[in-house]
Amino acid sequence: MFPRLKIDLSKIKTNLDKVTSIVTKAGCSIMIVTKVVCADKEIVKIVEQNESVEFYADSRIENLESITNTKKKKVLLRLPMISDAARVVKCSDISLNSEIETIKALDKEAKSQSTTHKIILMIDLGDLREGLYYTNEEQIYDTVKQVLELKNVELYGIGVNLTCYGAIIPKNENLSILADFARKIEEKFSIKLQVISGGNSSSLHLIEKNQLPKAINNLRIGEAFYLANETAYSNKIEGMHDDALILEAEIIELKEKPSLPVGESGVDAFGQKPVYEDRGVIKRAILAIGRQDIDTDSLTPLDEKIEILGASSDHMILDVTNSDKNYKLGDIISFKLGYSATLKAFTSKYVNREYI
Repeated sequence: MFPRLKIDLSKIKTNLDKVTSIVTKAGCSIMIVTKVVCADKEIVKIVEQNESVEFYADSRIENLESITNTKKKKVLLRLPMISDAARVVKCSDISLNSEIETIKALDKEAKSQSTTHKIILMIDLGDLREGLYYTNEEQIYDTVKQVLELKNVELYGIGVNLTCYGAIIPKNENLSILADFARKIEEKFSIKLQVISGGNSSSLHLIEKNQLPKAINNLRIGEAFYLANETAYSNKIEGMHDDALILEAEIIELKEKPSLPVGESGVDAFGQKPVYEDRGVIKRAILAIGRQDIDTDSLTPLDEKIEILGASSDHMILDVTNSDKNYKLGDIISFKLGYSATLKAFTSKYVNREYI
């Protein structure tokens, strides 16, 4: 059944073993982020078997709920909703937080469930997503003080997110600010933080350069695991597979047509005004997949002479004019996936999965 996502589990395992080795040899624990694959059960089985992985991490509580019978800790990556506090405490061991009122709600729910919920307090080092802003030290210390006064919440550590919103690259300089906050918090409040989480796959390049601050003892890894890609400079990681995940879609129309639409041009189905290049008459293939299922900007055809022209909700249009292969109706076109395409492919219920 197409469209289909082919998942090579042996390559997934190789990638996991490699990235885990890189992170643990740097003295860090590793959180494997399951969000992008929606906690796919077959991939989770592979992660479960790797004893070096201490944590599952996901931004969706539903995905954490689906991971059962595990000895690994479960971490909620997206800041919790106050309205979801009871579910967060029940289904995750640790959550990332930046709002004291939310933390107090978690404390209340943890008390009612006769448990202790761990939190990682997020510090914003300039990427401008979640976290207490790093220049406001008084607010950071006041929040720590209030957290330590709670009975059913444990300050497990501090962390940072970089690259995901502001595209700020992790450096020794900015991660050293996080490390310095950890030292000051420990000294000021006479405590020991278990985790100083220095970001995601974009921090891996610092390990290779031996520039990861020594105090950083945890990384949250997703894209590097699945796609063999460090995300600071988009470099492939040596010894890993960037084709563990392959998308396949079927040709449902194959015709020669002009490359320019005819008539007055308005906006497309997504409210955008497209621009077209006049290439004369070209050989166009339409695939049975569209933007409801995939991000076409995050796909790379395995046939390098194919060009993606665009897509509507349900159709993707390709220029196959220059391909050496004589494609026919019903043929299958294969693609490597970037992060965004991977996220959409696993999320869509219309994309089938095949494990090899």
